[in-house]
Amino acid sequence: MSEGRMAEVTQRRGWIDAVLDRIEPPPLSSWAYGLRIWLAMMLALYAGFWLQLESASSAAVTVAILAQPRRGQALSKAAYRFLGTLIGFAVAILFTALFGQDRVEMLVAFALWMGCCVFVANYLQGTKAYGAMLSGYTVAIIAINNIDAPQMVFESGLARVAAITLGILSITFINDALGAPYVFPELSAGMAKARDAVRDFVRQAVQEGDPGPEAAADTLRLVAAPRDSIGVVGTEFHDGENRAAGARSAVAALFAAVAGARSFALAVARSGERTDDAEELRRQVLAGLDGDRTALPGLEARIDALAAGDGADPDAVLLHRRAIDLLRQDRLAEDGIDALETGRAPLRDMRLPVHRDFPDALRNAARVVITVAISAAIFVLSGWPATSAALLQVSAFAALASINPNPVGFATGALWGMPLAAACAGIVEFIVLDGGQGFPLLAIAMAPVVVTACLLSLRPGTASLGFILLVFFPVVLAPANPQPYNPESYVNSTVLFCVSGLILFLVIRIVLPTTNAQRRRWSLGAARADVIEALSGEPQDSDERVNLDADRLVQFAGWACAAGAARRATLRHAFALAALDTAAAGAQAGLNRLAAEPAFDGAVHRARAALRRAEAGALREAASDLLAAARGGPAETRRTATRVVADLTTASYVIEDQGRVLRRLDLWGAG
Repeated sequence: MSEGRMAEVTQRRGWIDAVLDRIEPPPLSSWAYGLRIWLAMMLALYAGFWLQLESASSAAVTVAILAQPRRGQALSKAAYRFLGTLIGFAVAILFTALFGQDRVEMLVAFALWMGCCVFVANYLQGTKAYGAMLSGYTVAIIAINNIDAPQMVFESGLARVAAITLGILSITFINDALGAPYVFPELSAGMAKARDAVRDFVRQAVQEGDPGPEAAADTLRLVAAPRDSIGVVGTEFHDGENRAAGARSAVAALFAAVAGARSFALAVARSGERTDDAEELRRQVLAGLDGDRTALPGLEARIDALAAGDGADPDAVLLHRRAIDLLRQDRLAEDGIDALETGRAPLRDMRLPVHRDFPDALRNAARVVITVAISAAIFVLSGWPATSAALLQVSAFAALASINPNPVGFATGALWGMPLAAACAGIVEFIVLDGGQGFPLLAIAMAPVVVTACLLSLRPGTASLGFILLVFFPVVLAPANPQPYNPESYVNSTVLFCVSGLILFLVIRIVLPTTNAQRRRWSLGAARADVIEALSGEPQDSDERVNLDADRLVQFAGWACAAGAARRATLRHAFALAALDTAAAGAQAGLNRLAAEPAFDGAVHRARAALRRAEAGALREAASDLLAAARGGPAETRRTATRVVADLTTASYVIEDQGRVLRRLDLWGAG
């Protein structure tokens, strides 16, 4: 063999070896997941045939939709699927009673209902959002699908509820019988990882100064990552509510610790990095993080003495208060994680509000309404023989895409997944089964497709494709007893689903597309409105405000530019607004408590006026007045006053550093 030929063969082998190295066989847990879902689908199908349900295949489809690798995830999704189905059933009966004689009115009412459900789903999270969205297109399944036979709506609705109940029972039984893994270990590991990341962030801020907005955003993202599992863990244990409350408390504490660390670093930089106070506070904070239980009481005694003396100034109070906050939040995070692990009641229970932009939710709802309207017009004008079924599929696709974090990726998965699901259904029905009617043969024939779809759904790059294949393979196959083997019905269904996937793909890209630049603008607008509320003294929960600001920052970081100076600048502005909002909200909450003390009347009035004007100098003067008023008061009042002083001083720093950005946002003019 010539040298050139040998080199060519060697190069080809090297390429093949590189490809083989990139192929990772699925772990045993993935195969076990696929086996559980296949068994649950077969159990639902067999029970549906035995009970002679009108559409036994709907029970198998329910299992496919509820397919989740963790037991608690499936239970949580099942609960909201059942609730959403009941709501959709009730609305379908209502619409049939009101608009059963007029198709146009029925379609308009359905489109508006879909828009309302998608709008609400955008303000919810996880399986709650799925339940809200499902209640929308359930109306299509029950009412629109029977638009020519309104007398069948109630019976069709009962059959759907029965099929969904059977699917839920099947997947729950199989998950319990085969020991589906719990979400708790994953949540526990995620919380531990987040706590370690926050402690590293705090240590860096205390020792070296502010790590910067990009590092803060990365840390907040790690803290936010386990949140979707928190609600799920409540379904897995008898003391699940305590565990979920502990996880929420820990997440809130970690969010607050990241904000407090940056505030501490800013205060140190302002006061001079080598002052004796700053060095001592650094030492005590680091000792507290390393497990010294005397550090926090020592800091609290120091700030009490500082506030009671004559030499206190706002900068020193800010340093001490932020050092105390860092250790207190670390203790709360430790307590919350311990409650998660043991199931005991935590020291507190916190809400974790989720930031949603009204324009984004409205556009998603409007896109679904427009999609339903365009699809109805196309199908009616084209004389499509299965207009109601086609409209049902488009509506379901559009609703599912509206709550997907990556709607374009979901639409792409639908575009390719529908032909794949149809092809697999055709091969199984007309080649593998080929007229056979035995259930064992049907179960064996469906197994490779179901397991493959499960494996694909577990990979991030093919998750949408796997989900579409898993759900719509039994929809196109439509297993029945006996199986009709109707090629015409198969071709119609295939064309219907492929056209639906194409319509969704085009709609997502053409109808009201939303860019990251728009999301950034809406997010900053919402942050501006919150800051104005906080400065003006609108009633609010300051602790929840920290969580809301953190969630907004996590989302904003995902929409910001990929890298470079532009990303750093936009993140810096977003973090500045969040810091000002948190500080103003905390100050207003403390002022509300101090307002009950007559000795603070003048100082509280001046502090509120300074917040409304958002003037750095006036805020520091108001902080000094509060310290003077607190000097001779009781210890609890002094502690409240020091918190307010720290927040007022923080707000003054933010206003000084980001004055140009804040003026551009017209905070003062709006206030």
